[in-house]
Amino acid sequence: MASDQNSVIAAASSRRPRFAFLLQPEFPMNAYIMATEALRIANQNSGQDLFEWIVISDGAVSVRASNGMWVSANHDLATFPRCDFVVVLEGNLPTQNISAGVRGALRNAYRHGSMIVGVDTGAFAIAAAGLSGEREAVVHWEAVSSYLDHFPQAETKNQIYSIDRQLAFCAGGVATLDMMLDLIGRLRGAVLAGEVANALIHKPREGGHPQRTDDSEVDEARPSLSRKIVALMEENLDFPLPPKALAKQLSISVRTLERYCLRHFNQTPNQLYLRTRLQSARSLLFYEDREIKDVAVTCGFSYPSVFTRSFTAQFGQSPLAFRRAFREMQLTVRPEIVRMSQPPRSNEQ
Repeated sequence: MASDQNSVIAAASSRRPRFAFLLQPEFPMNAYIMATEALRIANQNSGQDLFEWIVISDGAVSVRASNGMWVSANHDLATFPRCDFVVVLEGNLPTQNISAGVRGALRNAYRHGSMIVGVDTGAFAIAAAGLSGEREAVVHWEAVSSYLDHFPQAETKNQIYSIDRQLAFCAGGVATLDMMLDLIGRLRGAVLAGEVANALIHKPREGGHPQRTDDSEVDEARPSLSRKIVALMEENLDFPLPPKALAKQLSISVRTLERYCLRHFNQTPNQLYLRTRLQSARSLLFYEDREIKDVAVTCGFSYPSVFTRSFTAQFGQSPLAFRRAFREMQLTVRPEIVRMSQPPRSNEQ
């Protein structure tokens, strides 16, 4: 197999590569399973222990995934052995759990030559550790606005994964499998990677594939008017532009804008703008803990009451109820502690 141009991958291919999966609270279980199953099947099909992996967490404690399942860790952040790849599995709480220990562990691993891989919203931890530099990150599309809000100088790109020197980023979900197949192929050959893909009934995609099916473009250099309209609205959430200003920036007439929105979105420009702002607000409520009034202002609502009415009409529940519904499921303590905290039940015959 020819030597890989990536120095980390080239060095790892000369030995048994070791992956460390850093689990953060509310991490995506689907990504964890995709990654570890790809490695397991590679070992199984080859009849050799080609890859090894460990699980690490802050304090070496068990970590709760976003689906409520718990996974045990083998090592603490301060004591885990040197690994070729440190995969940060971050999910629904990307800003709340980036501790000094997490930042220090990532910096130390990077300094010793490991490739740091951010999955789903793992780019938040990589950026907080000061490792991103000027490289564009790949973040799950729902969290892009939050990521850019926290790291204004950062840039993102709409694709499923990227591998650039000592950093790799992945949008999460099934894209995690695509990235792992790429790494397996570069480390142990395309034939083995193909066997793993077939075992998982998957047709591999290249890293540059767009995250959403409705973002596929024949010519990315000339995006459709639909994408231009939505992108312009997303870039101006806090101070929404009137249809006349939108049309001017798009170099079309107001009448053309109105006809196009009705034909392609079945909405007026103002209705589409409102829905775009509300969707962004929903993502901010999901991924962040900022005050609801701040979310309202960020998404162009001058009064929280107006935001609450609009949000409720769109999603069927108030912003507070929406946040409370999923936060209550995101337990921060072990389930046995919760159980022990409940009052004892009387014996019923």
